[in-house]
Amino acid sequence: MDASLERGAMIDPLVCLRGVSKVYERGRQRVEVLQRVDLDIPAGDFLALMGPSGSGKSTLLNMIAGLDAPTEGTLQVAGQRIERMSEAALARWRAANVGFVFQFYNLLPALSAQKNVELPLLLTRLSAARRRRHAAIALDLVGLADRASHKPSELSGGQQQRVAIARAIVSDPTLLVCDEPTGDLDRHSAEEVLLLLQRLNRDHGKTMIMVTHDPKAAEFAKRTLHLDKGVLIETAGAGAGAGR
Repeated sequence: MDASLERGAMIDPLVCLRGVSKVYERGRQRVEVLQRVDLDIPAGDFLALMGPSGSGKSTLLNMIAGLDAPTEGTLQVAGQRIERMSEAALARWRAANVGFVFQFYNLLPALSAQKNVELPLLLTRLSAARRRRHAAIALDLVGLADRASHKPSELSGGQQQRVAIARAIVSDPTLLVCDEPTGDLDRHSAEEVLLLLQRLNRDHGKTMIMVTHDPKAAEFAKRTLHLDKGVLIETAGAGAGAGR
C-alpha cells in the first residue's frame, strides 16, 4: 500500500504554494477569497486548516487537490505544477495522487462496502480479482474487514466514514484531503475517525490536509494553520491529540 511513500519522500516539500490568490467575479463584484498565500507542506505532514466560514480554507484545499485553479501564483504538488494542467490531465493526476474524504461520506447506497471501496480502482487497469484484493486490504486497515458485504444503510455513521477513508486510500494516493471529515459524527465516532487518520499518517506515512471547524479535531493533527479573509494568519504546533 505504501509504494508511493518512497516517491513522495524524495520531494521536499510535497506541496508548495507561492503567491497563490483566488478571485471570483460575480457580475461587477470582485471577491478575493485567497490573498497571496505561501505554504509548504512536507511529505508525511498532518495539517489542519481552520478558520471562520468564508475564510478560504475549503478553496485552498480544493486548489491543492486539483479541483480548482488559482487566479495567480504557482501550485506544485508531488513535483507537478498542477495549475498548468489541462482538465483531462488534472483528472488523471487526481486519480493517481489524491484521496478524498468528505463530511457526508458520498457512498453509493446500492453497493456494499467492498464495492464502494473498489470504485476508484475502476479507473485503473487492475483485474477484478486485484481490485477485490486491494479493497479488502484497505477495509482491513480501517478495521472493517468484517463489514465488507454490508451496504451503507447497515453501517453506523462512523463506520460509513471509515469505508470512505478506505476508498480514499485504496489506490495508495500521495495525498489525503479531508473536508470536515467528522462534521456529521457524534463525539465518540469522530474520535475513532480522527485516531484512524492519525494512525494512517503516523504508521503508514500518509500526508494529510484536513479542513475542520472543530479545535478538538485539529488537536489530532501535527500542526494547524489558521486562515482569516483569505490570509494565513497563524501557525500552531502539534495539538494535545498528536501522537496518541
